[in-house]
Amino acid sequence: METARIELDTSAMQSYARFLQQAPEIAREEMSRSVEEALLLLEREMKENVPTGAHGLLRSSITHQMRGAALADGLGVAGTVGSSLNYALPVELGTKPHFPPVEPLRDWVEKKLGVDPSRSGQVAFLIARKIAKRGTKGARYAGKALDKNADQVNQIVAAAVPRIIARLQGGG
Repeated sequence: METARIELDTSAMQSYARFLQQAPEIAREEMSRSVEEALLLLEREMKENVPTGAHGLLRSSITHQMRGAALADGLGVAGTVGSSLNYALPVELGTKPHFPPVEPLRDWVEKKLGVDPSRSGQVAFLIARKIAKRGTKGARYAGKALDKNADQVNQIVAAAVPRIIARLQGGG
């Protein structure tokens, strides 16, 4: 599975590394605060971009999670934003031609297209047949969120450095 990443300005990271040695608790606190703010921004953007199905399950499943990065000193900060639903990645990236199950499409056809239940099975089958021939196009809801917000994420993360300095100088 492919993971999307944002490239960060390394000058902020180099300063952060120095502060990790000088004041690890303060550095980790401030960087955690910045990373969480960036994750919340990306979570919101992904939810705004994701196509809604019959029930909106994919949108409501998108969450963020903070975790310590796998650094030797254990003081790194990392996080993820995404969904644990098995169809999240195919919605993001699209699919090759395949014949999907008709029953879930039937519910979608009724709720999203307003097709009468007496005809929804037939319409769902036709959609499944089209997917079997062409596949599906990816929505890129996560990719769009990353593309749109990469600069802002860099700014949010870089903002941790002056807060760390202020706290080290007794100002925060």
